[in-house]
Amino acid sequence: MSDSEKYRIKVTAVAEYGPGQSAPEEDRYVFAYHITITNIGSIGAQLLSRHWIITDGSGKVQEVRGQGVIGEQPVLAPGEQFSYSSGSVLETAVGTMQGSYQMVAADGHRFDVEIPLFMLAMPRVLH
Repeated sequence: MSDSEKYRIKVTAVAEYGPGQSAPEEDRYVFAYHITITNIGSIGAQLLSRHWIITDGSGKVQEVRGQGVIGEQPVLAPGEQFSYSSGSVLETAVGTMQGSYQMVAADGHRFDVEIPLFMLAMPRVLH
């Protein structure tokens, strides 16, 4: 079995604007994002850390690194998934997030999993 089949993690993200926590008049736009991480490989793996690249509408980039997600380092057997929600605050009504998770497989192999780029956007700002 090839490594590409063993170490396969799928990441999906959905973002939503938080009008109740946002203050556009103060350039404060709050977004929640919901992540699902699914082990579609053939070997168990644990999420060790994360690296986020958050870019606002003016091109300002913020990088966030840390251990685990929401205080956890989930272990995913083949076929299992882990979902969590978190948030981000921007100074603009639109932006993007992308990044990676650093994983270790049950056999000790370390690998990175791409978090595909997704949009953060206040409703009716983008066409």
